[in-house]
Amino acid sequence: MNMKTMKGSPVSSLAAAIALALSAPGAFAQDAPPAQDAVDLDRVEVVATFRASLEQALEQKRYSTEQVDAIMAEDIGKFPDLNLAEALQRVPGVSIDRDAGEGRSISVRGLGGDFSRVRINGLEALATTGATDSSGGANRSRGFDFNVFASELFSNVRVRKTQSAQVDEGSLGATVDLRVARPFDYKGFTASVAAQAGYNDLSGNYNPRGSALIANTWADGRVGALLSASYSERNIFEEGFSSVRWASGDASPSSTTTFCSPLGYTPQQPANNSGRGSSAANCHNSGGVLIPRPANTPGNVAAYETARDAFHPRLPRYGRLTHEQERTGVTGSLQFKLGDATTLSLDGLYSKLDAARREDFLQSISFSRNSSQGGKAQTIVRAAEVDDRNNLVYGVFDNVDVRAESRFDQLTTEFTQYSALLEHRFSDRLQLEALVGTSKSEFRNPYQTTVTFDIQNIQGYSWDFRNNRNLPDIDYGFDTGDTSAWNWISSPPVNSTGSEIRIRPQGTNNRFDNAKADLQFVVNETFTLRGGLAWKEYDMESYESRRASETVVPGLPAGVTLADIATRVTGFGKGLGSSSPSSWVIPDLGKLVDLFDIYCNCNTGVPGGDFTLTGVTNGNARTNNFAIGEKNTGGYVQLDFNTDLAGRALRGNLGVRHARTEITAVGYTSVGGGTQVVHHHDYDDWLPSLNLAWDAGDDVVLRFGAAKVMARPQLASLNPGSGISFNATGGTSTANVGNPYLEPFRATTYDLSVEWYFADQSLLSAAVFYKDIDTYIQQYRQSMPYAETGLPLDWLPTGFDPQNEVDFRMWINTPGGPLKGFELNYQQPFTFLPGFWKDFGVILNYTHVESEITYGNPDVLGSDATFVNDLVNLSPDAYNATLYYDNGRFSARAAYSYRDAYLQRVPGQNGNDVEGKRATRSIDAMLSYKVGKNLSLTLEGINLNDSFNEQYVDSYRDSTSVYHHTGRQFFAGLRYRF
Repeated sequence: MNMKTMKGSPVSSLAAAIALALSAPGAFAQDAPPAQDAVDLDRVEVVATFRASLEQALEQKRYSTEQVDAIMAEDIGKFPDLNLAEALQRVPGVSIDRDAGEGRSISVRGLGGDFSRVRINGLEALATTGATDSSGGANRSRGFDFNVFASELFSNVRVRKTQSAQVDEGSLGATVDLRVARPFDYKGFTASVAAQAGYNDLSGNYNPRGSALIANTWADGRVGALLSASYSERNIFEEGFSSVRWASGDASPSSTTTFCSPLGYTPQQPANNSGRGSSAANCHNSGGVLIPRPANTPGNVAAYETARDAFHPRLPRYGRLTHEQERTGVTGSLQFKLGDATTLSLDGLYSKLDAARREDFLQSISFSRNSSQGGKAQTIVRAAEVDDRNNLVYGVFDNVDVRAESRFDQLTTEFTQYSALLEHRFSDRLQLEALVGTSKSEFRNPYQTTVTFDIQNIQGYSWDFRNNRNLPDIDYGFDTGDTSAWNWISSPPVNSTGSEIRIRPQGTNNRFDNAKADLQFVVNETFTLRGGLAWKEYDMESYESRRASETVVPGLPAGVTLADIATRVTGFGKGLGSSSPSSWVIPDLGKLVDLFDIYCNCNTGVPGGDFTLTGVTNGNARTNNFAIGEKNTGGYVQLDFNTDLAGRALRGNLGVRHARTEITAVGYTSVGGGTQVVHHHDYDDWLPSLNLAWDAGDDVVLRFGAAKVMARPQLASLNPGSGISFNATGGTSTANVGNPYLEPFRATTYDLSVEWYFADQSLLSAAVFYKDIDTYIQQYRQSMPYAETGLPLDWLPTGFDPQNEVDFRMWINTPGGPLKGFELNYQQPFTFLPGFWKDFGVILNYTHVESEITYGNPDVLGSDATFVNDLVNLSPDAYNATLYYDNGRFSARAAYSYRDAYLQRVPGQNGNDVEGKRATRSIDAMLSYKVGKNLSLTLEGINLNDSFNEQYVDSYRDSTSVYHHTGRQFFAGLRYRF
């Protein structure tokens, strides 16, 4: 599906118009109109202190009819946190997920990014980028990547936790509204500039960061213009251990992927052991010759049996990831009072995230390979020890293949949005608001290249997790920093693989076109009738190409040695405390590019030199080539009311929203090497909602909300393409297909809260919520004859019997389950204390969530094949604590954030029931001092506790899959306000 192309650059045109307006004679001579009252939630005036920003955020919360939490910029162009996602984690019920030590995505009340919707300046938008494989890789989902944007671009963030009819559908979790600054937010000429120098204590690198904003109004406040910009660089290391999951030493009876059994040893014959273990004939090196091994003693047999019956790391490795980022952002706004009753706002937003990432690993690859590749079937176990959860925590092995792997990614996300908002008052009783706009996010990963050096059949290789389950001591048995020890293997022996050159360029495009109109009619002092129509068109396109012959490489030309194409990782291991090597040899990608011209997308004619890239015809890349188009039309009717109950003010709204979704899904099947298929589907949703806010006392607000809500299916699950592999000789055949006919996630939600504004700028609140998730989406898995899958028979290759069994996998709608929880929130400045203590304050919040989702389909698989667990991305407990001091001149705060462990994938891979992330804790701090009226000096520290990214597999064994850290980040700078 072709994505629409934006003609010209609306942001650059808007910026030029703003610059011209700001430079006009007398442009700074007029004053802005008076600031709007705080209860006008669509008007935000940026305030000058942290405490004032908290006060204004509380006012937005208190006077809203729905359950809303807000974050305000504390000064011109200054958000409370450097990263927008990390600012959001201070909101009760919001948790974040990080990539490379920086907040990337959010989860609201246990529901991940796919279930929350983000609007920028009132219009739904989606920004996506790439990440390491362990952090989710390229984003092809509906989840919003907040790290695309600098926080300085926004003046206000609002998190809507309850639904009303006037708010666009599409969320089970929350609607997050991001708002850029506009000129009418300020009084007259306003400008600020900020500059910072950053330092990371792990990489030792210094990086710049800066931002600026200028705004003005003139013509008696009837015309305004604003331009803001930000720029930052980030150059850090990410270091640690990873396992690329854990796998069973013997995945199944008669497995050919188990370890090499001792010479002459016949496996024991209990029922659970029958026939397992490779025969001695399979225990050979890559040339097919038997390898001498220790004598066949009982200890050797016991070690083999111990390793065979335990789980082991598939690809145990130490690695350094080097992240280099440049983030550029620009916003522009023009506002016109076309008359006393009409205002026109034109907004533009541009953000670009350029990144380069290099991943350098030292790993033992044998434990992830099957018999046809060598691997475990050739690996001899000399010693083994398991812990009480059946993890192979200690092992000594012979015939181990060791690999140095270097991967390079170049990534760019370019986001553009422009919009026009017209507000017109026909009379004191009738008002119109019309909003149109478009946004586009283009993610490009033009270079994703992996190159390897190898050493085969290392004797005496060992790992030892007994002293530290996260950081094993690994003895590689040779000098990993010696280039003469490594090999460039272009012609691997039988039953083995050699060096590799993988090339996998890819990308994702997302585009939203929006238009909506809302009318508001004041019936009387009690009732206001609202109604509106909305149209939205969304297009997503994903593509990927790969080199077909990734495991074949050309030989080195005469006179070229491995040392000529190699470099080294040095200084590795700071803060890890393990016996990992501090240095090892890695491929030098730049030299290999020059030597072999690997980016030619051609066949060089040299043996092993075919660097041709293919997409839909490449079975490994095909499923990432697809497109989803959606047309959403709808409207709503809502009655707002403001009356009394028991002599106290009661406000609320009651309404219904209708949404029609029309889907076009394009994908490619494996038939004919990539046949395009197109499917269409549509569905309708009627979404009633009710919100009540009752001022039960002078300082107490009771809120209730109930609504039917929906979230559209994940994009990848709608892909109608297929990955089908047929094996006519008795091996496993697979049929993995998407489902464009999925219905959305649907739920009925209930929210109840009490808020006590017991003192000025203070709040104590509690909220309970319940979401009855009616429909869920998960992957159906079942072995069955192909003829029973419902897939076309013409997809079958010649000679394949339709009655042959296949491993059939397909996304389907399943029953959901309840999600429930509560939030506690406390905020107060200590103005009741004497002396300087009165300038202190505290913000505390805690969220607890529970869910019950049945994984598997009991109607098909039976209850024995299902299990109940939490939703993916749900942390049962999360809390934040901020202690601050603010006397108007000196400001300081320290923030602690905790997120409980959560699941990332259910079911897990390689025989593990789940994959997840352990609990995270982070400590941030900030100091600011005003020198005179306009100048402020700042010092900020992020991740002061150097929190590790800890990922695991299996809920019982809790085996470490990732244990990486990125170091502490410091920023020192100044801010000048004109």
